[in-house]
Amino acid sequence: MIALMVMIVALVSGLCVLAYALAVYALPFMLGVEAARLAYASGSGPIGAGLVGLVAGVAGYGLLAILVMTMRPPILRLAMALIFAAPATVAGYALIHGIAREAVPSEIWREIFCLIGGGITGLSALVRLAATASAIHHGE
Repeated sequence: MIALMVMIVALVSGLCVLAYALAVYALPFMLGVEAARLAYASGSGPIGAGLVGLVAGVAGYGLLAILVMTMRPPILRLAMALIFAAPATVAGYALIHGIAREAVPSEIWREIFCLIGGGITGLSALVRLAATASAIHHGE
């Protein structure tokens, strides 16, 4: 049982690192997927839906870059960062839940692992967005 818990902690840590690397792109990716689903449901076919999703995802990330470059008040930058970090938090929670569902028999511990993983992923997205904003504002 101890070995299984150690394995879960190591896997959760590794997935949090992966989620950290991808956290900034969670909202644009989700926008792209939802736009592709909507386009496919309206009859565009798989190729058209893929193109619509790709354009929507790129536009979402472009909007992030423009907002980071143009926003000066810190409260607006924080609000924008929270908007982009919320989907990363949900994705981190779901990622950990998918793993812990099979490996952790206790519901309480599974929920604890999921909340910690989602929180770490959300905080890492905020830190990464803050670093990106700082680098853009300082001309690096």
